[in-house]
Amino acid sequence: MQNLIEGFLKFQREEFPKRTELFKHLATTQNPRTLFIACSDSRVVPELLTQQEPGELFVIRNAGNIVPSYGVQPGGVSASVEYAVAGLNVTDVVVCGHSDCGAMTAVATCKCLDHMPAVAGWLHHADAAKAVNEAREHASERARIDSMVRENVIAQLANLRTHPSVALAIEQGRVNLHGWVYDIETGSINALDGTTNRFIPLAENPRVTANSPRLSATV
Repeated sequence: MQNLIEGFLKFQREEFPKRTELFKHLATTQNPRTLFIACSDSRVVPELLTQQEPGELFVIRNAGNIVPSYGVQPGGVSASVEYAVAGLNVTDVVVCGHSDCGAMTAVATCKCLDHMPAVAGWLHHADAAKAVNEAREHASERARIDSMVRENVIAQLANLRTHPSVALAIEQGRVNLHGWVYDIETGSINALDGTTNRFIPLAENPRVTANSPRLSATV
């Protein structure tokens, strides 16, 4: 805790004064343009990866960057998606997976999670991705896990489309969907190209989106 407290004091002393006017403006309003759905993994920091200031990203984080399909009893993720799309009118939604994801590793390797039943139940929202991934041949366990990360991004984008607010925004052309996979070691991001069904380097294709429907990933 001491590190956190010292970090806060440094923020208050050094960083806050640089953004006094920004925080004064944000005190009564927010207008983020992007909903960023990421894993809770401590190595993935959306604002750092995208170099965004406070107020520019509306962030949802959970184990496995999962978006449950819309249901009769929507939970916190569904409520946050709805608020971002219908309330804040974001124009882009990013689902960002990452390398060495513990959640997707557990799914891909059928790791026993009896000691974490809540986690096991949560990861059932990745069952569609698991089914697609298990139907493929993989050169190694690492390749199996990497493929699972990509398929999960695709599955969660499909789940997003079941949310009424997202479906309406897509129909009206008000929102673009993006599927990203961040590589922790290299700092690179591959993005899903909805027209070719492939993950391609974002740095070389900055305008790529996942808007076109597709069934499964190819590399």
